[in-house]
Amino acid sequence: MIRINLISGPRNISTALMYSFAQRSDTTVLDEPFYAFYLHASGVYHPGKEDVLKTQPLDYKEVYATLYQEWEKPVLFIKNMAHHLELMDEAMLAGLTNVFLIRNPRQIIASYAQVIEAPTLRDIGIEYQASLFKRLKDNGQDPVVLDSAGVVEHPTAILKQLCKRVGLPFEEAMLQWPAGPKSYDGVWAPHWYANVHRSTGFEKQPTSSRPLPRSLESLNDTAQRYYAMLLPFSLQP
Repeated sequence: MIRINLISGPRNISTALMYSFAQRSDTTVLDEPFYAFYLHASGVYHPGKEDVLKTQPLDYKEVYATLYQEWEKPVLFIKNMAHHLELMDEAMLAGLTNVFLIRNPRQIIASYAQVIEAPTLRDIGIEYQASLFKRLKDNGQDPVVLDSAGVVEHPTAILKQLCKRVGLPFEEAMLQWPAGPKSYDGVWAPHWYANVHRSTGFEKQPTSSRPLPRSLESLNDTAQRYYAMLLPFSLQP
């Protein structure tokens, strides 16, 4: 069985990518299964926190065990946020096909600030993505890197390469999905998924060019250094 572990920063196209894989005939998708663990372990506040804590296990080992249970379909796509994984034992990643999804931090931070007023470097996830990518490479893994801009501009070409890298045939169905909420959305969807619920495919959102608050420029400057480390490894059309 192929278990694809998407390691994404927030306010990226991670949910769209999950929707894309959900259209495949051979794939089951999981939406951020470690979210409750992260909220419980970190103590941070996110919109809808109490609902998340009530609907997911708080022990990451319990969640991890479910990833290796028998699934009806031969492919499991796990959408994860990088900062959710940062507090866990990284040894668990060895048995997964790891895919990093990155985005220009300026766009991430500007978007994230619409929901969380003062995001931190941990919230953005890019520092952990860069350090984890290096550790996986040093341990002999060959993780895939996707840059969201490339996926949006060249979805067919990038998805074909992604499928090849993870050992799957490409399916045209991955390019489109129905608009609206999905049965596999997390309970936090009403707080975070408004834009992707209006989408039916990979498309640039008008909000992607929103300005960055001046108070967050220093955070962007720091995050850009880690983004620059990962970008050269991203799949190209």
